[in-house]
Amino acid sequence: MIAYIRFADALSAWFGKAFAWLILMMALGTGYEVFVRYVLNSPTAWALDVSFIMYGALFMMAGAYTLSRGGHVRGDFLYRLWSPRWQARIDLVLYLVFFFPGVLALVFAGWKYAARSWEYGEVSVNSPAGVPIYQFKTVIVLAGVLLFIQGIAQVMRCILAIRTNEWLAAEEDVLETEDILMARAAEAEKDAHP
Repeated sequence: MIAYIRFADALSAWFGKAFAWLILMMALGTGYEVFVRYVLNSPTAWALDVSFIMYGALFMMAGAYTLSRGGHVRGDFLYRLWSPRWQARIDLVLYLVFFFPGVLALVFAGWKYAARSWEYGEVSVNSPAGVPIYQFKTVIVLAGVLLFIQGIAQVMRCILAIRTNEWLAAEEDVLETEDILMARAAEAEKDAHP
């Protein structure tokens, strides 16, 4: 089980980090559009569509990564008070009743939309540039498959937590800036008062 969990976490992390580069591309594209629009007075017809496509792809492909790191928002005012064993039981039921049916619906609906879009070479109707969007609709299917793979890993995490009353933690690869600054401040405080 642990080997599969680590595999799914690594797969989700790879895709999440690869698609995170879209942030840089979006910033460069938006900067370019601002420059040509306001300095050269020659706006592009494609900038808005491309930024929507990149943001949408980033959002979709980050879902499995965020799930693997426990980063999704949860209303945990009661949940956090329960033991890991009870948390895992509730999570397991919710994964089976809501998560997997929702993800399967995403995959099957996405497959239908993507196949139809590829058939007729769909382009965006939002701009005169006719930016192709069929490849973006394929991202819906890929994101669903990654979520499904990661969901199986999360179910395995639940089973382990039910058995051991302890959550198997995900690898931490990204830290909040606040945490880094607080750790540095604590280290500086410790060095100042040995």
